[in-house]
Amino acid sequence: MTDLVSLTIDGHPIRVPPQTTILQAAQQLGISIPTICYHERCTANALCRICAVEVEGARSLVASCVAQVAPGMVVHTHNERIHTARRTILEMLQASVDLSQAPDIQALIAEHQAEPQRFPEALPRQVEPLDDNPLYLRDYARCILCWRCIQVCAEDAQYTYAINFSGRGYHTSIATFYNVTLTDSTCVFCGQCIGVCPTGALKTKRQWLLELGYTPEQIMQLTRPQRNGK
Repeated sequence: MTDLVSLTIDGHPIRVPPQTTILQAAQQLGISIPTICYHERCTANALCRICAVEVEGARSLVASCVAQVAPGMVVHTHNERIHTARRTILEMLQASVDLSQAPDIQALIAEHQAEPQRFPEALPRQVEPLDDNPLYLRDYARCILCWRCIQVCAEDAQYTYAINFSGRGYHTSIATFYNVTLTDSTCVFCGQCIGVCPTGALKTKRQWLLELGYTPEQIMQLTRPQRNGK
C-alpha cells in the first residue's frame, strides 16, 4: 500500500496519496481555492495563477492546481499576500478582456474588490467575432486564453487538434492551423470546446443569434447548411 503524505492546509492536518495536488487536498478538507483556467475534466496547466497559494519555505506563491503535496508541507490558501496577487490578476483580466458573460469570474472580481481602473493604459482586446461556419461563433474579445478549448480538442477528449495558440504576447489568440476556417480545419463540430469555455468566447451560432434578437424561424434559416449554392 502506498504511504500517504501528511501536510497541513490552513491549520488543518490531512493525509493524502502522493501526487495529489494542493488544490485536490484542499477540496477534500472543504477549503475553497478559486480557479479560472482549471477544469476538473481538463489537464491543468497553471496559466491564470488565480489558484496561487503560499507554501511555507517557498520563495514565491505556487499554483495549487499543479503543485503536488509533499511531506510536512504547510500551506496557506488565504492571506493578504495571496489576496493581493489574485486581485491583481483579476484586475488585469478585467482591463483587457470582455468578461460580461463570465459570471464565475465576475463573482471573483466582486469578492476580491478588483478595480480595473488601476491599469488605465491596458487596451481591451478589439477583434470582430469570427463567423465562418453555420454552427459556431468565436468571439475572441472575450477569450482569456485559458487553454481549456485546446485541451479538450486534443488529448483530453477529442484528439482532433483543430485549434491551438497563435501569435505572441498581446497578440496571442486561439486559432486554427494556418488560420483556415473551422469547416476547412480538422474540427468535427463536437461542441466540447464550447462546453468548457468559461467566458462565452465560444458559443453556438443559434445561441448567438438568439441573443441578438432573431426569431427561431430566422435562426433556422440562417444556420441551415447551404447546398448547391442555394
